[in-house]
This record gives sequence, structure tokens and C-alpha cells, in this order.
Amino acid sequence: MVDTNKIFELAGAVRQIKSRLVLHFDQESSQKLPSRGQVAVRLVDSDQSVVLEPDGRRGHWLPAEQLDLELGQNTILKVAIADRWPEVTLPEDLAGALAEASDLQDTWDGLTPMARWEWARWVESTKNTSTRERRVEVSISKLRDGKRRPCCFDLSSCTDPEVAKSGKLID
Repeated sequence: MVDTNKIFELAGAVRQIKSRLVLHFDQESSQKLPSRGQVAVRLVDSDQSVVLEPDGRRGHWLPAEQLDLELGQNTILKVAIADRWPEVTLPEDLAGALAEASDLQDTWDGLTPMARWEWARWVESTKNTSTRERRVEVSISKLRDGKRRPCCFDLSSCTDPEVAKSGKLID
């Protein structure tokens, strides 16, 4: 069991990848965390919870806009492991499909917030429009079949296609 009261200091620098700013944590900071995949943390100074994303190299990053950080800014975050995962903001296509599938409301509500993050990540992890459409359809089908997780994709890979290539945060 992870101690949610222990406070970690995570050091990182804001850099630009294509049009996005990311706070990329140094390796030493990422090694303090309990997982190489996504980790929900509570920001000690603001009590806000955020999810750190894996960089595909055993490290982590966070969209800089979540903290109003600027390019080149070095920062140290004081965090504790969150006792609850924050709710994910669903991509419009998945949210729309779930709204149309009213028979799945209880199923969706019965998932853990972490599982809902995994469904969103799986749908969003492709640039290809037809693949994404298919993943939305498959999500609905799998949920109807009682599946609680989308699949077995590598949870320690960076799955944001805007900032990643082959599962790794772009250098």
C-alpha cells in the first residue's frame, strides 16, 4: 500500500513539443513515484489532484497548461500520492457514444476513475481518424460485454500522439 501522506518533491523543466508545453520531470523525481505508468498525485500547495503521464522512458510528464507554467520554467512540485483519482475529461467522441448508449450509464458509473482514464487514453492514443472511430465503437461493445478495462496496452508508454512517437515522449 502506498502512503498517501508522504510528500515527494518532483523537479522538472517546461519544454515545448510541437505546439504543446510539457513539464517533464527528471529521472530522479520519477523514480520516487510508485509506478512507471500514470500516477495520480495531489499538489500539496493547492490541494489540486492531477495525473502524471508516463514518458515511455521510465519517467513522467504533465501538460504545463494545467499549472500555468511557461516555456523554460524550472519548477519543483510538492506532491503526495492522491487518495482518489480525479475524473477524466472524456474526448467528445467517446462522451457522445456513451451518452447515446444509455444502457451503459450504470456500467460506466461503476468503473473506477482510473479505469475511465484508461478508456479515454486508449481512444485518444491514435492520430488515425478511422482507428479512433473504431476504438470508440469497440469501447461501447466491450463495455456492453462487461469489460472494465479497454485492453492490455503498455500503461508505461506515452500515449498522447501530439507529443509522443512510438510510445515515447518526443525529445
